[in-house]
Amino acid sequence: MSEGETDRHRHGMATRRTVLGNAHVDRAIANSTEFDQPFQALITEAAWGHVWSRPNFTKRERSIVTIALLAALGQDEEVAMHVRATENTGASREDVREALLHVAIYAGVPAANHAIKIAKRVYEQMDAEKTSGEET
Repeated sequence: MSEGETDRHRHGMATRRTVLGNAHVDRAIANSTEFDQPFQALITEAAWGHVWSRPNFTKRERSIVTIALLAALGQDEEVAMHVRATENTGASREDVREALLHVAIYAGVPAANHAIKIAKRVYEQMDAEKTSGEET
């Protein structure tokens, strides 16, 4: 364990890698700077080490809830990232579709419409990657 690294940080990093994949996490670490390192530590410990690591929801359930919340908030890049992560969480395309239907009713049709476009684009990219044998 490096200086200042906590058990929660180590556990969070393991969960983060499980959900988002090593390539994504490695890119985030490689792109971090002195400016955003405290933020990276915060999300690793709080989001991944605490919330995503709790036993009450499965990774699939957390994935569905997260996508719905991000869509409702209009967080496009995060929606795309978490749709891609469904490959690791077990949330199906049908799960995502149902979550976005809830977004339409409870957060507004425009938010859901935009998130559906993002999900469709991400799924098309994922399908193309599988066809070509690439991974990102």
